Amino acid sequence: MFDKKRRFSYADQKYQRHLLRWIFVWIFLFFIIYTTLTSLFFSMRVLENETMQPGLQKGDKFIFSSHQVYSFIPGQDIVSSLRRGNIVLVDKSLQEQKNFFTVVVDTLLRFISAQRLTLFNTEDNLFIKRIIGLPGDEITMNNYIIRVKPKNELYSFTEFELWDRPYELKIPSIPALWNELFPFSGNMEVIVLGDNECFLLSDDRSNTNDSRTWGPVPLDLVSGKALFRYWPFTRAGIP
Repeated sequence: MFDKKRRFSYADQKYQRHLLRWIFVWIFLFFIIYTTLTSLFFSMRVLENETMQPGLQKGDKFIFSSHQVYSFIPGQDIVSSLRRGNIVLVDKSLQEQKNFFTVVVDTLLRFISAQRLTLFNTEDNLFIKRIIGLPGDEITMNNYIIRVKPKNELYSFTEFELWDRPYELKIPSIPALWNELFPFSGNMEVIVLGDNECFLLSDDRSNTNDSRTWGPVPLDLVSGKALFRYWPFTRAGIP
């Protein structure tokens, strides 16, 4: 009886209100820190499709750097941080002007759902690809293998010679009558990338959308590069 009265005493109610207030404050502070980190420094993304097979699998989870983080490093930007062969996150929604209130609500929703829910159509806007060419590069393709002549270089190289971490490609079988006039033929005429352009490809070189259908991608749409694959644990590491 006395315990019941004590539980609903003024002092106990005051303590509970104080506790709830601090819980709310800590959740709010955690949300602010989380929002700051994911907006300015990094984001966690899941590969939602099979376009990066065989090296990367559907369901793999990555930590991506944010293009914003390089503004804090003197003399650095997202362009100077990129290397041919990097896995990058392309966000086509960066072309659009987003309402501030909508962005805040979306951030809160992603926070509560552990990045599972969002207000924006990420399926049509977010892509994980491998960067093959940088500004000024001369790009050509033969039998699905890219050759790159870097800016101010005399010779061209295969994509594998310009990247010190090996990766595998999935090369499709193409009918005999399929030629370079058709999409995804495996052959491509020479193109030269502009000062703000990069060339992105899927590791699965079959009929998956990338720079073969998009054309060169503005570097402004590259929102970050993969720093670490943290899931599954058996394949954790730098992709």
